[in-house]
Amino acid sequence: MTLFKSATLVAALLTTPAMAEPITLNFQHFVSPNSANPKHFIEPWAKAVEEASGGALKINIFPFMQLGGAAPAQYDLIADGVIDGGWVIPGYQPGRFPEAETMELPFMVTKSAEEASVAAWHFTQEYLADDFADVHLIAAHMHGPGLVHKTGAAIEDITDFAGLKLRGPSRPATLLLNKLGATPVGMPVPAFPEALARGVVDGGVITWEMSPSLKLDELTDSHTDVAGDRSLYNLFFIWAMNREVYEGLPEDLRKVIDDHSGLMASQWAGRAHDIGDRDGRAAMDEAGNEIAEISPEVAAQIKALGDEVIADWVVEMDAKGFDGAALLKAARGHVDAAQGPVADVN
Repeated sequence: MTLFKSATLVAALLTTPAMAEPITLNFQHFVSPNSANPKHFIEPWAKAVEEASGGALKINIFPFMQLGGAAPAQYDLIADGVIDGGWVIPGYQPGRFPEAETMELPFMVTKSAEEASVAAWHFTQEYLADDFADVHLIAAHMHGPGLVHKTGAAIEDITDFAGLKLRGPSRPATLLLNKLGATPVGMPVPAFPEALARGVVDGGVITWEMSPSLKLDELTDSHTDVAGDRSLYNLFFIWAMNREVYEGLPEDLRKVIDDHSGLMASQWAGRAHDIGDRDGRAAMDEAGNEIAEISPEVAAQIKALGDEVIADWVVEMDAKGFDGAALLKAARGHVDAAQGPVADVN
């Protein structure tokens, strides 16, 4: 934590209750404030925390990394106290959080981001607490199903992937794209629209909900999902704050944060993506873009290649000293347990 921030926090805590100024916490994320997660989770979460604190906490939300840094560095910005908190994609730092990749393996989670996020929280509690020990974890969640957005006609067969340069957000996603015969290009979401506009990529895999804010109605022609109830790929996120800042709050304000953390916050974040997916698909449909679904037969072929990615991943994890099979079994168990009606814990 910076000296300035520490002094500000201490001064706020020493002020008498009658004169106390709100403790201000600055969080940031890397997308448009009109994107689904900020609109339906981050901003409402901040408002709910402020209200529950009786005005003792003030949470500022900065989009587009306005406080500095790049999206892949977000975790370290939080851990080092450059910012008080923010939204993190661990997969933007390939190899740093290898166990978190489990939730991102091909066809791992259902197409309900809310269900997937319930599974993600429970898996995080079982396996990832140590991975994120240098921040204070508020939520762990997944977005909705990733699909292929590209220039030109929709994907119909595996052979249609051959030679396509496709943006991938994570290592598991790029491993699958490579198996499919595409040329994966790893990049964070803020770089995707420019890469499309300049022809650096032919398309990429991302969700419906991000399509409008990335102007994929203008930059791509088709959007292709796979048949079935499982996601072609998915992405794991955390919503976290600086540990020293959290622990420096008065007990009653820590409780406010705690009351808006954990399963309820993870489920809330997942639900935000489900809302955004519905809106995003409707926007692409309204724009007249081609919307397609790969047949069950071809989807089964893709899943078989995804199984090869998973088998290779298990071997790789074992070589790194992890129990790949145990991680896989645990993730699948949490995904299965989360299916069906989800209790409203918000």
